[in-house]
Amino acid sequence: MMELMSGTARAASSVRSLALLQRRDVRTVAIVPITGDRGLAGPFNSQVLRRAFELGRREEAQGHRVRWLVAGRKGASTLRFRRHEIDGQWSGFADKPTYKDAQAIAHRLAEMYVNEDVDQVVIVYNHFISPLVQRVTVTEVLPIPEDVLQTDQQEREEDAFRGDFIFEPEPEEILKRLLPVYLETEIYRALLESAASFLGAQMTAMRSASKNAGELIDSLTLAMNRARQAEITQEILEVVAGADALSG
Repeated sequence: MMELMSGTARAASSVRSLALLQRRDVRTVAIVPITGDRGLAGPFNSQVLRRAFELGRREEAQGHRVRWLVAGRKGASTLRFRRHEIDGQWSGFADKPTYKDAQAIAHRLAEMYVNEDVDQVVIVYNHFISPLVQRVTVTEVLPIPEDVLQTDQQEREEDAFRGDFIFEPEPEEILKRLLPVYLETEIYRALLESAASFLGAQMTAMRSASKNAGELIDSLTLAMNRARQAEITQEILEVVAGADALSG
């Protein structure tokens, strides 16, 4: 995708007119936290929401309006609890997202950006490192960074030996179609990262809960055995004391 976009951009006479690349003064920022539909996953949901709220406060301190969209039931319920207005909500696929889910989110975000309802779109999600480690990541997805269309010097030199290509349709039209697909791909990647992180966090949380439950069972079993032994000892002492009293 990156190679195709960069090669087409080099052939285009101008890419400034493409809506998803246009930058403007930031007045309104859309923040999209990607959370899970369920809990029992340790700090998975809370750490994403904490970073999203921190980002929202920082944007508001700079005089920007914040609009909220959210993926996942946990994020939506928390936003409502804090009395935030939600401009878009998606759920039901936190642990198994499909490309169609990413398309729905990307279409809504692109629509808001093209209509100038927002001037910047940021997603907040858990990046999968390992089942034990998930790192909260903040990514600006709109406007699409211009560096995705740029290539290094070596690639430009290699292109000189490849010759010219005839594009059909025009490179600008191809890029116009590719940019929404790039946005969908970025959203889909974030959903997959979040899903892997959710399953890892849930597995870790369940393992920790099972370990804690085992330790609690051992502790209670030991306490029960001690109490039973003390009761038996007390009964034996009472029998012995009664026998001594009768013999006396």
